[in-house]
Amino acid sequence: MNELLLIVLAYLIGSIPSSVWVSQYFFDIDIREYGSGNAGATNTYRVLGPKWGTIVMIADMLKGIAAVKLGLLLPGYFDNETQLQTLQIGLGLAAVVGHIFPIWADFRGGKGVATLFGIVLGISPWTALSCVGVFLLVLYLTRFVSLSSILASIAFPVFILVIFNVDNNIYRVFAIAVALMVLLTHQKNIGRLLKGVESKVPILKYRDRRRQRRRENATNQ
Repeated sequence: MNELLLIVLAYLIGSIPSSVWVSQYFFDIDIREYGSGNAGATNTYRVLGPKWGTIVMIADMLKGIAAVKLGLLLPGYFDNETQLQTLQIGLGLAAVVGHIFPIWADFRGGKGVATLFGIVLGISPWTALSCVGVFLLVLYLTRFVSLSSILASIAFPVFILVIFNVDNNIYRVFAIAVALMVLLTHQKNIGRLLKGVESKVPILKYRDRRRQRRRENATNQ
């Protein structure tokens, strides 16, 4: 019964629609009516700017961290790390379901990538940081947040199964499921990437301007 109550609480935490509330309170709009129509950090970044996109991303990550930390409220799990980890995965997934289908926002939420990252960060920080490294590298090279998220999620089971070799079958299945879920929820992004029409985030613009000037100078010479 205690576990069930925590799962419900984790879902309610995940349901906090940070991007929707930020857009409504500070800009008097519904973020889901603009850009990609997604209630997530990436769309917030595009529509409202990097400041608010970062705030939403951190808030969504904190939802995942808070959900897994609920497991620490049950002392009976302290003596078995595998069982505690399994409980935390269940709580984290409840938060992700809340993020995607938020009860506080008409069940129209985001894709859950930032919340998933918060789960991993709360359970195994080194794995999370490794995935961040993949994300940032791809983002630096391409400026596609969607592609960065996809490749970081694919790297996640590789880190769990191969590099860190985590001895928890539930966690292994979870890692594979995360990669599959991110691929599933990013089908439209994958389609836009293949067509060459996916939006890029406006970072490293000065680098891009320098490259453009070099090309123009080379052409004029």
